[in-house]
Amino acid sequence: MNLLSNVKVKLGALLTSFSKTLDYVDRTLSNHHLRVAIIADDIARAYGLSLQARRDTFIAAALHDIGVFSLTEKLQVAEYDFKNPFEHAEKGYWLMKDFAVLNNIAPIVRHHHIRWDDGRGRYSGSEEVHQGAHIIHLADRIEILLNKNNEVLRQKDPILRAIKSRSNTLFDPILIETFTDLSEKEYFWFDAAYEEIDELIFNREVLPEKELNIDELEEIARLFSHIIDFRSMFTAVHSAGVSAVACALSKLVGFSSLECRLMAIAGYLHDIGKLTVPTEILEKPARLEAEEMNLMKSHVYYSYRILDSVKGLETINMWASFHHERMDGKGYPFHFMGESLPIGSRIMAVADVLTAISEDRPYRKGMDEDTALFLIEDLGSKNALDREIIKIAKANFNYLNEVRHDVQNRAKEEYLNLKTGACLLDGCLQDV
Repeated sequence: MNLLSNVKVKLGALLTSFSKTLDYVDRTLSNHHLRVAIIADDIARAYGLSLQARRDTFIAAALHDIGVFSLTEKLQVAEYDFKNPFEHAEKGYWLMKDFAVLNNIAPIVRHHHIRWDDGRGRYSGSEEVHQGAHIIHLADRIEILLNKNNEVLRQKDPILRAIKSRSNTLFDPILIETFTDLSEKEYFWFDAAYEEIDELIFNREVLPEKELNIDELEEIARLFSHIIDFRSMFTAVHSAGVSAVACALSKLVGFSSLECRLMAIAGYLHDIGKLTVPTEILEKPARLEAEEMNLMKSHVYYSYRILDSVKGLETINMWASFHHERMDGKGYPFHFMGESLPIGSRIMAVADVLTAISEDRPYRKGMDEDTALFLIEDLGSKNALDREIIKIAKANFNYLNEVRHDVQNRAKEEYLNLKTGACLLDGCLQDV
């Protein structure tokens, strides 16, 4: 079977699934990004933006808070008024700007909290601000004010008053006029609170129909790995290392060049479910309590469900999401065992363990070769990891470690660039 013929992934479906994932960490924020995107598109359409500008605005809205890394920060930006909104917007820009598929979206994300300020908000320095950024700013604050648990039409007047009170300071007055006209139409409010949000999205023409080629899919997966890993300094380069080791190890096992690339993509995405785990747990330096460990264990379940929602990722999903299953059936969350585990999943499990124990963490140094090999051989003897794959990893340990080290050094440089570059602009010093 030609694997490539089965890997047909549409950019819109992938980004929509990822957008939902950004809000999983706190259920009170469920579908915040996509609700903002729906509201923004209604305003953009009424305002008269072109179809392409609407599409760019919709995708930017669906990803607008990707620079928010912790639950604490996520809850802060969910307040109508909050200090320094520009840092997370700048982080989002830095995450996206070098990825060709999304580089036209990055500036909109960067500016989505720019104040209108009597028209001065048309520009940020010498850079013209996309009108979509102002639309997202308005839509974001409307969504924050909306209480989805209360009857929606009764909320229209107080939300209108709150928004109009910031006319020409926070928001473009023309956009407020557009919103005021829209607010008279009941469908607008019903859409904003509608639970079946997928139905609303796919009935529009705003999702890109673009089918990703293998290069683009790998590029998007690498972007997602940054968002997964950069939330915590403890794991800032982990997925990059797992991706590289899994790709190299699969080649040694005998995978084709295409299968190796798919394995690299699976490595980038294997921990996507960790976006549902609060950073405060990921960074806890002490032993996790039982409830915290249960939350941590859930990450592979969510990895599976997130990737399962995207048609074309079936093989990648199996290889990525079963990396905590064991050969003896005592892994989690599905308790697959032996030959029922795809070989790609078994390779990923070895790659994940090998990377985790070999890489430096802020609270410990990576294990040396002898200690690392003893540990994975012990896991093989207990029938946790595939013994044959362990033999191959052991015979090529130095090569695999060099591959991991080189890739993680590059990922660390990207992480440091994000941390140091995200707040250098004067805009980061502004308040809402």
